[in-house]
Amino acid sequence: MASADLRQELDCSICLNIYTDPVNLRCGHNFCRVCIDRVLDTQEGSGVYTCPECRAECQERPALQRNITLCNIVGSFLYTRPDQKETGIFCTYCVDSPVPASKSCLMCEASLCDKHLRVHSKSAEHVLFDPTTSLGNKKCSVHKKILEYYCTEDAVCICVSCSLAGKHRGHQVEMLDEASEKKKEKLRNVLQKLTTKREETEKRVQSLQERRREDQEKGAGVTETVTALFRDIRRQLENLEKRVLSEISRQEENVSLLVFNLIQQLEIKKDELSRKMRHIEELCNMSDPVTVLQEPDTGDLCDIVDIEIRDKQVHGVGGLDLENIGDTRWRWSEISRQEKRISLSVSDLIQQLEIKKDELSRKMRHIEELCNMSDPVTVLQEPDTGDLCDTEDRKRHDDQVHGVGGLDVGLISGKLHTLSDIITGINTGIYVQEPTDILLDVNTAANNIHISDDRKTASWSDINQNHPETPERFQYDQVISTRRFSSGRHYWEVDVSKSVSWRVGMCYPRIDRREDQSNIGRNNKSWCMRRYNNQYTARHDSKGIQLPDNIPYDRVRIYLDYEAGQLSFYSLCDPIRHLHTITATFTEPLHAALCVWGGCIKISGGVRKWKK
Repeated sequence: MASADLRQELDCSICLNIYTDPVNLRCGHNFCRVCIDRVLDTQEGSGVYTCPECRAECQERPALQRNITLCNIVGSFLYTRPDQKETGIFCTYCVDSPVPASKSCLMCEASLCDKHLRVHSKSAEHVLFDPTTSLGNKKCSVHKKILEYYCTEDAVCICVSCSLAGKHRGHQVEMLDEASEKKKEKLRNVLQKLTTKREETEKRVQSLQERRREDQEKGAGVTETVTALFRDIRRQLENLEKRVLSEISRQEENVSLLVFNLIQQLEIKKDELSRKMRHIEELCNMSDPVTVLQEPDTGDLCDIVDIEIRDKQVHGVGGLDLENIGDTRWRWSEISRQEKRISLSVSDLIQQLEIKKDELSRKMRHIEELCNMSDPVTVLQEPDTGDLCDTEDRKRHDDQVHGVGGLDVGLISGKLHTLSDIITGINTGIYVQEPTDILLDVNTAANNIHISDDRKTASWSDINQNHPETPERFQYDQVISTRRFSSGRHYWEVDVSKSVSWRVGMCYPRIDRREDQSNIGRNNKSWCMRRYNNQYTARHDSKGIQLPDNIPYDRVRIYLDYEAGQLSFYSLCDPIRHLHTITATFTEPLHAALCVWGGCIKISGGVRKWKK
């Protein structure tokens, strides 16, 4: 039994045969070098290597260390027991301790070790084979003779008796070796085909593994983008919360100060009136008419003045001034009424502020929930319509091996735009429209630019408009607004659907008016978005950035954050898409600017300004 246990310890767990050039991994398990190399090759594209025995993982392909001790043991074992390697069949007659068999006797139907083989019969009928456990399969079941031929008609192995006198007499037969070689040839052809298919399968596996790596890289990039976006969302939410709370606190302080001053004045009036009323009641309760009549006739007792109580000589008896007393009571009632009205107004104002605060808090809590969700699906399934409460079902498709799609960056990008639009909507949720609309300055319009009567549309014309010559007039295709912006956040919108080539943006007032480089975006004093040859770019100082061309550009929004140094462009499609943001340090006031070649551009609506 000890020999059998040792034999099992020398088997490779991959090929199940005795080790050939054994090597070991870091985990200590041993394998044939060829076997483990083949396994590691199949794991090449997965990014991780595992031990076939214990599944221990490592990121890099492990170095194979030759196990010299095990090599020596295997060599010694094979030298002393050479047949052990091939068969693992033991001698039939060694019943006390299993000994590997050297040969099997077809006549005896027994396996023999070297010791029993020496005393075995050498007669011709005792045919010896390599050790096998299937001795009965090598004899004819009818004649009990050795199978020597192969009947091609019945596809069975037969003995000489079957061929000469049995049921296979007259059939075409072949020698076993010859028939075996033919079948081996067929098997080799099949093996070649299977090898080709396996190679194709391996290539497809490698292709899929490469695709998986690409998707993992794309996923890592998108993950980084999403992480940065949510970090920016949290930052903007915090800034928005600070601005809203600061605005509420400021208004509360202003209202509280106003109410405090008013209450203080009313308290002073109330105390003064109470003092006067007590003095008049004292006069009314006096029994001495002389003292009553000696009170000075000061006119309106309700005027808020200091009344000094003085003792007078009695000069005569006069009547009680009931009219002044009644007037004093009426004035007190009027003051109380006004105090109640002011108190109610203040309460309404505070209630409105609380409602506004609750609404903003609700929106902030909902977006905070989105930011804190661990389930990205839920976040990304946020609708593209801008309505946070809408939901939309998404279908998922399983791709075939040859049509495996990559990471849907477009869908993710759309979700990112939706989140960006949500934040933009929050930031712009407290804007108010200023009463003055943006108007085009006719004094700056080039002679081939016609300005409409309402000064909101600039049209290209091949007829000279003969505008009066002014220093601020552009020589080519351009006009700017009368209004300038030197602080705050603003946006304006234009309809560009009727122009084939245009520029919209902003510029400094000292932009050159005469040179060819005066067009906005072609110098360092202007920034713009341009359409030219059906391509869209954001430009500054003659440098452009390509914008996507798969969305409509009929209406464009230009958004300015002066202090932050940001000029952003949006396409007013459904949903609104952010196109690009140019970052700069603005050092001068900015004018809105239009440049048109063919057709017209119309300013749609007025400029909107965001409260800070």
